[in-house]
Amino acid sequence: MADILDDLAAEYRQLDAMLEALTPEQWSRPSGADGWSVSDVVLHLAQTEEIITDPSIGEGVAFLSPEPETTMDGVADAMVAAERGTAPGDLLARWRKAAFATPEALRAHPPGTRLSWVRMSLSPRTLATTRLAEHWAHAQDIAVPLGIPYPDTDRIRHVAWLAHRTLAYAFALDGLPDVPVFCDLTAPYGTRWTFGDPAAPTRITGLASEFCRLGARRLTPEETGLVAEGPHGADALRVVRNYAA
Repeated sequence: MADILDDLAAEYRQLDAMLEALTPEQWSRPSGADGWSVSDVVLHLAQTEEIITDPSIGEGVAFLSPEPETTMDGVADAMVAAERGTAPGDLLARWRKAAFATPEALRAHPPGTRLSWVRMSLSPRTLATTRLAEHWAHAQDIAVPLGIPYPDTDRIRHVAWLAHRTLAYAFALDGLPDVPVFCDLTAPYGTRWTFGDPAAPTRITGLASEFCRLGARRLTPEETGLVAEGPHGADALRVVRNYAA
């Protein structure tokens, strides 16, 4: 795959171009994220990016780590509610300041660094992958309701990799054993991406764009053309996710 930090910067630029063209009325419109306006979505992205550029993130401080009885969605909702109402221009400037600093902030961490994020410890490059996945998913929350094109690129390979890589986590959240799953996906421009052991008894085939949207919970299995085969195929489609709970 291309360097994740370079691709993260490119994803930010694509989202920035869409946000810059929005009208004030569009900023106030409902997004695809339940209960959030377009402004709320950008506020959420700004808030989380600001954490990544905080120097203390590399000192073992636990960020965005909800209590066991709470969810990440609940934490995010509370954060947005506390700062809702910022003017679109100020909000865009705030997100840009944090987002455009993120790739180099993550690149600056020395090898072996582990960063605490939600309920897990991640390498800077894996955290960059989660940020690309989250920005890509929330770009859909803005573009789809507003009818704005936001074309998939080969950068979603990082999103597909993350969804496959974290299947063990997704299975565990659902109380299921970790089982091998092979994914054979068609990329936006027609090439094939494969993840996992081809000999695995469970396999998923189909469009990478649908697999990524399934992992982001922007589609249900029934809304995709993904084909799941083997003893745990249906479970894999049901639990796959490319974000932290």
